[in-house]
Formats: sequence, structure tokens, C-alpha cells
Amino acid sequence: MLYFVMKHILLGPVLRLFFRPEAEGLENIPKSGGAILASNHLAVSDSFFMPLVIPGRRVTFPAKLEYFTEKGIKGAFKKWFFTGMGQIPIDRTGGSAAQAALDTGIRLLREGHLLGIYPEGTRSPDGRLYKGKTGMARIALEAGVPVIPVAMFGTDVANPIGSKMWKPTKIRVKFGKPLDFSRYEGLSGDRFVERSITDEVMYALMELSGQEYVDMYAAKVKEMQTDGQAPGGVPAQRGESQRDDTDRIPETRAG
Repeated sequence: MLYFVMKHILLGPVLRLFFRPEAEGLENIPKSGGAILASNHLAVSDSFFMPLVIPGRRVTFPAKLEYFTEKGIKGAFKKWFFTGMGQIPIDRTGGSAAQAALDTGIRLLREGHLLGIYPEGTRSPDGRLYKGKTGMARIALEAGVPVIPVAMFGTDVANPIGSKMWKPTKIRVKFGKPLDFSRYEGLSGDRFVERSITDEVMYALMELSGQEYVDMYAAKVKEMQTDGQAPGGVPAQRGESQRDDTDRIPETRAG
């Protein structure tokens, strides 16, 4: 109920008024049944605008556990809000917690839900597309569902990292054609297969978004930036001279 109220009555109309979101490729989203929406990740607001432009279907996102465990009135409000919006808490500390997160995603997909996933694992630190993590591939294989690449445009301008207020700007969401990985049925757990699937999805995202690809994990780059280290081998920032197109290609073109 809260999801419907927020999308159609409270939050949705406000977002449409100030950000004029447009969607392309909505015909690629199935009318029913489970599917993974694998998106680039530029800002927290990605999780608001992607579901907003999808008519008739609800999108569930894994959300970091901290959103559900904060203390006080603010913490209680966050837990109520994210739970009501259909987001599920994910413990990212690894081990059994990580497996529980995968199992939850598989269950939701088998029940016919749309599951939003950011394969980079965290927001891009600079607007470029970073190496994908293979958890998405394992979920897709186990659940037997297609992966639909999604490119977000403008959310990093509307909601830059660290910003507390959103800046009205045009938002676009582009849905690519579904990627079918049924040819790998029964190969879940094979790390080479899962890496190939992940790289194929990242290649599709790169083509759909036009972003420069960096063959490093975004979390590692953020860690190096925090430590004051220059990430060796990372290409030029946006706005600076770019290397040729071969530097934008993920390490493998699977399939």
C-alpha cells in the first residue's frame, strides 16, 4: 500500500514535476514473471526514478542493512520508509550474510518479482562504469530469469554524491533488450561462467549508457581515494582526454 501511495500520490507526482523523467525501451520489460533490472549506479536517486517510470509493476531493490538499523526517530522513519517501499535489507559483511542476500534475491525472482540490482556494487565515484560483481550472474542462473540492462542519465546531476538537496534536472532511463543466459543452465557456481555473464551485462550497460568502462571495482577505487592514493591504471576523468574505445571494453565479450 505504501509503495502505491508513494509512487502515485505523494512522492511520484513531485518527482515528475521537477525532474520530468522519460523512459525508453519499456517494451523490453516483461508484463509478468521475474527479471533482473541491472543498472548503472550514479546516485541514490536511481532507486527512485527507475521504478517511477515503469508502469504496472513493482521493483524491489536490495538495500544496505544500515538503512534499517539506524537508532532514534530518524532510524525508525528510514526503516518504515524503505520497508514500505519494498526494499530488502542486505548485510554486505560477506560469508553467510552474503549467501542469505543471494537466496533472498533468488526467492523473489522465482515468485515473479522484478529485482533491481546494481552490478557495480556501489555508486560510481566519478560517473564512469566500473567492473561488475558476479553475484548478479549467480542469481540470474539460479532463478532462471533474463537480465535487462538499464542506463540512468542525469541522476548524478540531480543528486550528486554527498548532496542533501536534489537539483531539478532532466532524468532519462533507458531499458535495453533482455539478455538470455539459459545456455548456461546448470552452471551456477562456475566462476568463469559467472564472470562471463557479468562482463556481458557490463558490456551491454556500457553500450547503452555511453559511459567509459574501467576494469576495476568501484569500491576499490573509493578505498584508494580515501587513503589518498591515485588509482593506478584508471583512465582520465570525465571532461579530460579519453583513451581509444578499446579502453572502454570489459575484459571479455561473453556469448
